[in-house]
Amino acid sequence: MDYQSIGNIYKGLSQTGAWGCFDEFNRISVEVLSVVAVQVKTIQDAIRDKKQRFNFMGTDISLNPVVGLFITMNPGYAGRTELPENLKALFRPCAMVVPDIEMICEIMLVTSGFKDGKLLSCKFITLYNLCKELLSKQHHYDWGLRAVKSVLVVAGALRRADPNRPEREVLMRALRDFNIPKIVHDDLPIFMVC
Repeated sequence: MDYQSIGNIYKGLSQTGAWGCFDEFNRISVEVLSVVAVQVKTIQDAIRDKKQRFNFMGTDISLNPVVGLFITMNPGYAGRTELPENLKALFRPCAMVVPDIEMICEIMLVTSGFKDGKLLSCKFITLYNLCKELLSKQHHYDWGLRAVKSVLVVAGALRRADPNRPEREVLMRALRDFNIPKIVHDDLPIFMVC
């Protein structure tokens, strides 16, 4: 992207008050980022000064002060540039980490009445990791947090409906009921062995 394209997007966001999130911002060249820093600063100054109109890229435009500008970055990857200091200063950093799915699973199991949540969560996540590795790659397969949570909601409902059934059986039934309908025929024997 060049600075004109980004500037036009900023112009639209500033006038409408919309929020924009620019993904992998550090893939943009340093030369463009330097101009972008000036553009962002111009918008922030207009907001700070409570202006209703301001000059942006040579055009007088209206300002909706609820505009929001956000960026994401993947530092450390090849082809990524370091953000210039003047641009870094215009954004608040927020670090994201990969969620601990096993811990989330354990907590959801325990809060659903499972006493052996730690062991069951370990087995559950191991199963999903094996599925991710061993089963064919299908667009509709999801072995991530969203799918884990969906299975746990089913397991919790089954647990409440039949509190005397062994916990392992409850979780296995939830896993079976949730996953078997979406697994393709060739992958079914592998899933059943896992």
